[in-house]
Amino acid sequence: MTTLSILDLVRVTEDTDATGALYNARDLAQHAEGWGYNRIWVAEHHNLAGIASAATSVVIGHIAAGTKTIRVGAGGIMLPNHAPYIIAEQFGTLARLFPGRIDLGLGRAPGTDQLTLRALRRDAAASDRFPQDVMELKAFLAPEEPGQRIVAIPAAGTEVPLWILGSSHFGAMLAAELGLPYAFASHFAPDHLLEALEIYRSRFKPSDQLDKPYAMVGVNVIAAETDAEAKRLATTQQMSFTNIFRGTRGLGMPPIDDIEAYWSPVEKAQVQRMLARTIYGSPETVRTGIADLVQETGADELIVVSDVYEHPKRLRSYEIIADVGMTK
Repeated sequence: MTTLSILDLVRVTEDTDATGALYNARDLAQHAEGWGYNRIWVAEHHNLAGIASAATSVVIGHIAAGTKTIRVGAGGIMLPNHAPYIIAEQFGTLARLFPGRIDLGLGRAPGTDQLTLRALRRDAAASDRFPQDVMELKAFLAPEEPGQRIVAIPAAGTEVPLWILGSSHFGAMLAAELGLPYAFASHFAPDHLLEALEIYRSRFKPSDQLDKPYAMVGVNVIAAETDAEAKRLATTQQMSFTNIFRGTRGLGMPPIDDIEAYWSPVEKAQVQRMLARTIYGSPETVRTGIADLVQETGADELIVVSDVYEHPKRLRSYEIIADVGMTK
């Protein structure tokens, strides 16, 4: 049985504004809880018109308040954008409100462009301090020590589980060194997936949080009743990635019948490389794809992005994925 989770993009589309996107995210979480998903994460992105999860900790609180058992977390917080003390306060507060349900995945990319990074009042070199910032954050979430003069209140003692996110060897090595669970972003950067997992597992050092490696793999999965319908639904994501290369990121777009009419051959090659790990199709096609990915990677858990334009069809996609992916 495969453990499945969700990475929700909190998509703002041509038909759904930011308010609708936020309530759709909570609605998805409520359904996912019933379907047996383990966790739902949202990610920090800034200055992107099509994504409404910039205030990530606030969105997590919104989703957690509408659910009862599913784990809710960040996939992730881009730690170089923040003082570790502030993130400890935010996620410690969430842990007090929703005990035993909050995850904190950490990335070192800015999640935005350099101009917006300046608006965040952060130094572009802050990513160089990422390992030290992770350790500082961990210390603020740990129980208060006698004589400790700076305490993150109410975070101290919550010990919110930390994850290292990555798409390269760096994150794998850091997660292994610190003894933390590792999530690889193969849903948009699949090139180094297998090498990163091998590095993580071979170099892992047990910690007070984790005694053996635990690897989660990000994967795009779009499920529908037929292969043809899933292929059509997948064009929404393909257009989004095409627009990245064009420098025209915008709102989510409805699917189209002929993606070949939208992208150029060069754009197609670029997008297909980024989406190389995508699985889309009928229930049986998705079942086989998930099983093959787990066998190839040995993943302990898959975190699924199903970037479908219409909310009801997105719910149906996740329902099919749960039905075929959580059975042997």
